[in-house]
Amino acid sequence: MQGLRNMLLQEQKHLQEIADKARMGMSVEPEGHLRISRDKNKPRYYQCIDGNNEIYIPRSNKELPKLLAQRTYNRTVLKKVEARLKQIGKILQDYTDDEIEKIYTSMHKERQLLVTPIEPTWNQLLMKWYEEEYQGKEFKEGVPVIFTEKGERVRSKSEKIIADYLYRKNILYKYEKPLYLNGYGIVYPDFTLLSRKTGKEIYWEHEGMMDDQEYARKAIQKIESYQMNDIYQADRLILTFETKQCVLNSKIIENLTARYLFEMI
Repeated sequence: MQGLRNMLLQEQKHLQEIADKARMGMSVEPEGHLRISRDKNKPRYYQCIDGNNEIYIPRSNKELPKLLAQRTYNRTVLKKVEARLKQIGKILQDYTDDEIEKIYTSMHKERQLLVTPIEPTWNQLLMKWYEEEYQGKEFKEGVPVIFTEKGERVRSKSEKIIADYLYRKNILYKYEKPLYLNGYGIVYPDFTLLSRKTGKEIYWEHEGMMDDQEYARKAIQKIESYQMNDIYQADRLILTFETKQCVLNSKIIENLTARYLFEMI
């Protein structure tokens, strides 16, 4: 299952936080545990220490029963969490998301030619997606002619910066591949990529004229349309912005890619 390891790591982190909170609460807990009985339909609280040694807690002491009950709860939570952390730790010791794929990819090349993998490898799926033809957006006359290191024409120097960075990182992308958004129509994301973890496409939109009021209005409308179609930033959408006074910095591309794109892919 793609992404299972990451899910387990996230759950491991979440459980560790719970364990830390439980231990912190236990550090200030009173001794013993709470026993509750009823007298004329009213609860009576006892602090139980060392087996059968019970101390009645008067009704005026409202805090001690709460602390004792919390102590038992925290200990029970911690016991369960530690058991689950142990299970997750054992799974993570020898589990990788691509372990089935590696059975095929680790074979000798000559043997691979004789075998059809039960499931296509990631590279096979990626290349099939990448080689699918599409009709991009046409270039109007008068638009600057800018080519990337890959030899692909783009519309701006900033798009070239992004494209060249992806190319140097060996990240396959499609430039201005059409996408239909319900309630908006067809858009042409600057870059479309494929996520290995989810098998879904990721879209990178660079909005390069945000100091132009009409351009900014249309850009915001388009971004809202992405969201209305369940495509959100840092999930399946990457956004970069630019104005005449604030140009795109290549360091931003590097940071965004490291923080979001590699995690998505």
